[in-house]
Amino acid sequence: MAPSTEPDDPGAEQPFLSHLVELRDRLIWMLVGIGVALVVTFPFANSLYTYVAAPLIAKLPQGGHMIATQVISPFLAPFRLALMAAVFLAMPWLLYQLWAFVAPGLYRHEKRLAIPLLASSVVLFYLGMLFAYYLVFPLIFGFMAATTPEGVAMMTDITAYLDFVLALFFAFGVAFEVPVATILLVAIGVTTPDALAAKRPYIIVGAFVVGMVLTPPDVFSQTMLAIPMWLLFELGVFFSRILVRDRAAREAAEAAQAAGPGPLPPPAPPPGRPGGGSQPSFPSVMGDELEPDDPGPPPDWRPLTDEEMESELDRADAEHAANRPASAPTSAPAPLDRVEEKIRRANRLRELENHFAARQVLYEVLEEGDESQRRTARNILNSLNGS
Repeated sequence: MAPSTEPDDPGAEQPFLSHLVELRDRLIWMLVGIGVALVVTFPFANSLYTYVAAPLIAKLPQGGHMIATQVISPFLAPFRLALMAAVFLAMPWLLYQLWAFVAPGLYRHEKRLAIPLLASSVVLFYLGMLFAYYLVFPLIFGFMAATTPEGVAMMTDITAYLDFVLALFFAFGVAFEVPVATILLVAIGVTTPDALAAKRPYIIVGAFVVGMVLTPPDVFSQTMLAIPMWLLFELGVFFSRILVRDRAAREAAEAAQAAGPGPLPPPAPPPGRPGGGSQPSFPSVMGDELEPDDPGPPPDWRPLTDEEMESELDRADAEHAANRPASAPTSAPAPLDRVEEKIRRANRLRELENHFAARQVLYEVLEEGDESQRRTARNILNSLNGS
């Protein structure tokens, strides 16, 4: 039995108002979680700000210090930082509430993909922030301190500094989501790993352009952002190849289940064909490698439309019914009937959008069928390639 493609509980569909009530409840619980985390982080607001400001203070000239240009800044800047720290601290609880809201509407295979992507996106975002704090901030602030004109005292406002570092935290956190974005693009069918690998030169140039835009105008900080983005892109391509391979294996298993209780025996090679081993060689889609003496499709050959294809199948059924002896038992179908059954099975698999299994069955038709059946199989394969 093929895996279910329906939500886990289709009968539990609720009206739109119920979804709004559920969303309201989840948002309330999110706010409660942030409030509890803020109670924990607020007593350490000044210590947190001192920790975040340490990379800049370490690069200030002798006797340099930060300043507050507004009356409420000494309280508001540490409070904002404590609030952001509370959001980061409550992130697992926030993700749980988000997951509890969207999970009932997801398919089973979507849940298998969403859980690791959510967890890895959070971890990568935190890694981007740590990378910015420990590696990028010392380079940026060292560059700024070194380029300060003579006679100018470098005294940064605490609110302006907090805005700057939060923007960089966000930029590097989003930049480290490149593997997740790459895997998602491959998972939804927008692109393939091979197509992404072919665009590697453009990705590298784009990474340096993003680094130039998001960092100060020095080559060190630009490179510190561009190189990790490129390496994370390569990591995303690597895992997307694994995703495609696992998907192909799963489709092969579904094809085996759709074929019946047991696999069909491999067709015997036609007389006179070289290399009559047990492994049949599947022909090409266009029919240019069917047999050594097969001239291929005629010059005026074109793919059949759906109506013409149905007419062709009906005509083949009529011919076979007319040629079948009256005394032939109905319980043991002739070889041609078995090939026609494979064609019908391929059409059924195509309607179910199981293209991988449909192609495997059509390849067997191209090995076993007569000229009319091979032409029908080639047209179905061309329609699969064009869909």
